[in-house]
Amino acid sequence: MADLLDPQVLLEAYDSQLRAGADEAHLPPGAQVEWDGPVRRLTGLYGGGFVDYRDLGGLRGAELDALIARQVAVFAERGEKFEWKTRGHDEPADLPQRLVAAGFEPEERETVVVGLASAQASSRPAPEGVQIRLTTSAEDFDRIAATKSVVWETDMSWLAEMLRTESGDDMRVYVAEADGKPVSAAWIRFVPGTDFAGLWGGATLKEYRGRGIYKALVAVRAADAIERGYTYLQVDASDDSRPILERLGFVAVTTTTPYIWRPSAT
Repeated sequence: MADLLDPQVLLEAYDSQLRAGADEAHLPPGAQVEWDGPVRRLTGLYGGGFVDYRDLGGLRGAELDALIARQVAVFAERGEKFEWKTRGHDEPADLPQRLVAAGFEPEERETVVVGLASAQASSRPAPEGVQIRLTTSAEDFDRIAATKSVVWETDMSWLAEMLRTESGDDMRVYVAEADGKPVSAAWIRFVPGTDFAGLWGGATLKEYRGRGIYKALVAVRAADAIERGYTYLQVDASDDSRPILERLGFVAVTTTTPYIWRPSAT
């Protein structure tokens, strides 16, 4: 098991299997994918566009600035905000400074952690007074989006449409309810052709934290991953989630920071 959780081995697998292309089965109708040199540009996504890559092909200095400027020009013409997703181990090291100079704003850094699905699946019951159930209900998706909007203190209404569109064979959604209302929700994405399933969501209303809801949601999704033949679970973990996941045996492999460009930046 120790070899399976070697951070360098996991990082190499993460880079080769999960970056720049592994999620294209989950794109919404109308989304477009274009390549500009080493970067993949996605437009028409929920809540804005996205730029990703496996590596930047050695671009530096003026060439890198020109690549950044081309992405900004495309999204400026569309009037669409977008995210440039960086990783802490990427080169060149001055990429974040160049993004800021081009009008991007960094959001909170997260830690990419990976764990063995077999170590997480258990018969752990839901916390007392909490029901966790699988859902495909549009009504539930609306309620989940409203709950996430409260948790994150921002408009997450787009999430309901994303869950409605993507829920199915490659994504399963769970809602945790207490006192007659959703208090948390989380989903698992199975990435075809890889060893990984991704865990997303899991943020819980403040007054219900510390009860084990997050851990129970990890366990139920781990069981799904094992059933589907996946070895690893991957999470972009917030500073709140990372300690919980590391206590469960997840290993940190790198960091990721979203840099956001908005049309108002021009």
